[in-house]
Amino acid sequence: MVDRIRTSYELGVLTEEAAGDDPFALFQRWLEDALNAGLIEPNAMCLATVDEQGYPDGRFVLLRGFDERGLVFYTNSRSAKGRQLAHRAYATAVFWWGALERQVRIRGRVERVDDAEADAYFATRPRGHQLAAWVSPQSEPIPHQAWLEQRMTEVEREFEGREVPRPPYWTGYRILPEQFEFWQGRPNRLHDRLLYTLQPDGRWKRERLAP
Repeated sequence: MVDRIRTSYELGVLTEEAAGDDPFALFQRWLEDALNAGLIEPNAMCLATVDEQGYPDGRFVLLRGFDERGLVFYTNSRSAKGRQLAHRAYATAVFWWGALERQVRIRGRVERVDDAEADAYFATRPRGHQLAAWVSPQSEPIPHQAWLEQRMTEVEREFEGREVPRPPYWTGYRILPEQFEFWQGRPNRLHDRLLYTLQPDGRWKRERLAP
């Protein structure tokens, strides 16, 4: 199986001139490239956190907002990742756009979005997704799948004929970037890696890293 794995990357280069000085602007351009390429879930990111014992943890979540403040995703605050972020409010998000031979790593502190922002986003979700937020005790053991289906029936009946409110434990988190690393695959493993690190004066320091 491993002989079929691609061993060289040929699609592009990442120069300092093309990258520019603003990692937010570069990330926006790369995200738009991924969207325009028609990739499956181009906004999927591996979110890495640390639990109370110091074990790293990771899972894929969907990026639901990005601006000059940071990256926003939504989840149940009682879930494993919610508990881990309550314990240690730092995370890394990794995007892998294989068809473009690109990876982005973003590290930073994490804060919860305010209730108004969470309410506004929750209101845009399909009704079934809204109901599921009330149904699922995320990350907790359940007896079987039929238990979830029965809970969904009960919750549908409870909210029949009215809007589904946002559960108080369901909210958004914003990663406030302190580092961006952009990786572009190159032939012979001589990949481009540009690291941006936030400085105390608010400016970004750009460095090229060895692959």
